[in-house]
Amino acid sequence: MRALAFNVDHVSRSPASAPAQIRREPATSAQHEVQAGNAHRTPLVQRSEPARIAPTEVAFGPFRLIASQFLLLDGDKPIQIGSRALEILIALLERPGELIGKQELMARVWPNVFVEPANLTVNISALRRALRDGQDGNRFIINVPGRGYCFVAGITTAAAHPKMAWS
Repeated sequence: MRALAFNVDHVSRSPASAPAQIRREPATSAQHEVQAGNAHRTPLVQRSEPARIAPTEVAFGPFRLIASQFLLLDGDKPIQIGSRALEILIALLERPGELIGKQELMARVWPNVFVEPANLTVNISALRRALRDGQDGNRFIINVPGRGYCFVAGITTAAAHPKMAWS
C-alpha cells in the first residue's frame, strides 16, 4: 500500500476554464504521517540489525512451533491462527524471557506500515486464546504495561524432524 500525497509544486493549469491537473507522487513517510494527522505519534524505527533466526522447532507446553513452515501445532494438530499473531509468537520465541517493546513488535509484524497499538493488542489476545494462556495453570506471554511483552514459559528447541517425539 503506497500513500499518495498532493505536492503543490506540481499543480498546473491549462486554459482558465480547465480544472487544475494534480500529479500524484508517493509520499514520504513523514508526509504521510502529517497528512494522516499522525505527526504527534512516534514513527516506526528501522531495524539496524538483522532479525535473529529462530530455531527450526520450538516446543513449549503441549505446543510446537515449526517456524520454517509457519506452523503452530497443539500435539500433532495444526492450530488456526492469523499470520500476524504467529509472527508475534515467532518474535517472542526468538528471545524467550526477554522483554520486547511494543514498537519493536509492531515494526517486525507490520514493517513500513503505521498501525495503531490496538492492532498489536488484538493479535496478542488472539495468540493467548489459541495457546489457552492463563488456563489450567499455563502462562506463556506476560505484558509489562506500557512497555511490551515477554514469553515466560520454558522452551525446548530442536531441528525439525517429522518423526521427532516431544515429551
